[in-house]
Amino acid sequence: MRGTFRLKLMASYLLLVLLLGAGLYAYLSITLESSLISGIRDHLKDQAQVAALMAAKEIKDPRRDAPQLTQAVAQVVRARVTVIGRDGQVLGDSQVKPADLPLLENHAGRPEVREALAAGSGSAVRYSATLHTDMLYLAVPFADHGVLRLALPLSEVEKTRHGLKQSLTVAFAVGVILSLLLSYLLSHLTSRTLRGLAATAGRIGRGEPGVRFPVQSADELGELAQVMNEMARRIETQMERISSEKNRLDAILSGMGEGVMVTDTEAVITLVNPAFGALFGSDASVKGRKLIEISRHPDLYAACREVLSDRQERHQEITLPGGRSTRVHWVPLVNSGELKGVVAVFHDISALKRVEKIRRDFVANVSHELRTPVTVIKGYAETLLSGALASDTERGRHFLTIIDNHASRLSGLIADLLALSELESGDNLLKLESVRLESSVRQSLQLLELKAEEKALVMRCEGMDRVGPVFADRKRLDQVLMNLLDNAIKYSKIGGTVTVSARPAGDLVRVEVRDTGIGIPEKDLPRLFERFYRVDEARSRERGGTGLGLSIVKHIVQAHGGSVEVSSTLGEGAAFSFTLPKGDRLG
Repeated sequence: MRGTFRLKLMASYLLLVLLLGAGLYAYLSITLESSLISGIRDHLKDQAQVAALMAAKEIKDPRRDAPQLTQAVAQVVRARVTVIGRDGQVLGDSQVKPADLPLLENHAGRPEVREALAAGSGSAVRYSATLHTDMLYLAVPFADHGVLRLALPLSEVEKTRHGLKQSLTVAFAVGVILSLLLSYLLSHLTSRTLRGLAATAGRIGRGEPGVRFPVQSADELGELAQVMNEMARRIETQMERISSEKNRLDAILSGMGEGVMVTDTEAVITLVNPAFGALFGSDASVKGRKLIEISRHPDLYAACREVLSDRQERHQEITLPGGRSTRVHWVPLVNSGELKGVVAVFHDISALKRVEKIRRDFVANVSHELRTPVTVIKGYAETLLSGALASDTERGRHFLTIIDNHASRLSGLIADLLALSELESGDNLLKLESVRLESSVRQSLQLLELKAEEKALVMRCEGMDRVGPVFADRKRLDQVLMNLLDNAIKYSKIGGTVTVSARPAGDLVRVEVRDTGIGIPEKDLPRLFERFYRVDEARSRERGGTGLGLSIVKHIVQAHGGSVEVSSTLGEGAAFSFTLPKGDRLG
């Protein structure tokens, strides 16, 4: 690019010199040729007048003296000399023998002769049939004898003109060479400044900060550099603003939990954020591909085409592959009245749907769990009120015992619901302290000792001496142990064993409650900690369970920063374990 500009600049200088030189050459060639012929004509005229004066003195008898006179004058003036009488007869000619003079044609009609007789001198240029060449003729009258004419071959003029042209050509060639050198120097000086401007502009174009054009003169180039410096400053400011806005937009898009997609008018994706990739299992490589290639969901593509066609916002709910429920908000992207594409925001409402389902199931389960004890209490109470208590005291006491059992179950259910609600709300603050695990375990075993004795169970406590204190809420820890031990006793076979053990697990302590009971089917293990989930609903109710105990255990353990697990083999018992932070971990 630099060389091209420099050559153009040199070519412009050289072209200017060539045009001026060619014009000057043409002008001088024509002017000098005209001046040369005019000078020769004037010179011939002077010579002719001098020769006419000589002839007037020397010629007494024109027919006798003219031949000798023409020979003498021709040697002096070095031109052809002709003496023509007034009647047009050639009386003498320096290049024609006297004997041949009568053979020459009459010259009375020659233009230079007529002009000389009429005006005192005459000239003409024409081809000479005698000498077979172009001649310049100049004639003047002398005395009363006639006309004296000088003739000069134009070949001499042509030689002089050719020499003149050669001189002009050499001078023009020297001028062109000199102009070429000067144009090279001038173009180098001029282009050097422009090359500096171009190099600086290239650095600015590559994004180098703080680059400015050097202002080296006060001429137009210096003014241009100042203007471009101001433009560079404004460009840097705009680029910084655009970069800041882009970074902010990227941060917003990356931090959004909702998926964002932007397409052009042909439904080709131009922008997506990470949340979109998580929804559709794709990455940034989807840019430049059509929406139909990313998702084959017919409603999704149809909605996109409809928004592009109608230019109206639209909301829809779709279910993506994998069962994810998504609410999509479509907005046409319009700039200055022209449709540029469409923006779609994908809200993953799977969690909301799941919560809604859990809420419905919870309401149904609570209604179901409450209906049974309320129905029993109401039925037996009506029976007693109808007179059964007065007529049959023993039967009435039995009814009251049933009512009391169901009332206790109802009270326990309500207490568990309140505890679970308190744990899930996050408003419950744990009173964490260093707790001796062995003390809490043995206290729970002691409280359940009577229940264990009813089924002749052996209660064991192992590994407590291998672990130190745990960092926990004593009341909540007791609640976890009581729930797990109570379940172990309920579902253990008569004469079985319930074992509570503990062991270190890094910064945690793992506590395990193992029984030798009926066990849990493998298909039920994943749902065991759900609210109101029972493996065998009839037998669970017979044992007085509310279906909320394990859910409460999970929430309490998670509130402590631990986790709960279960493993079981059907018919061989089950093992529930949970982790708690060590009591000395923070100290």
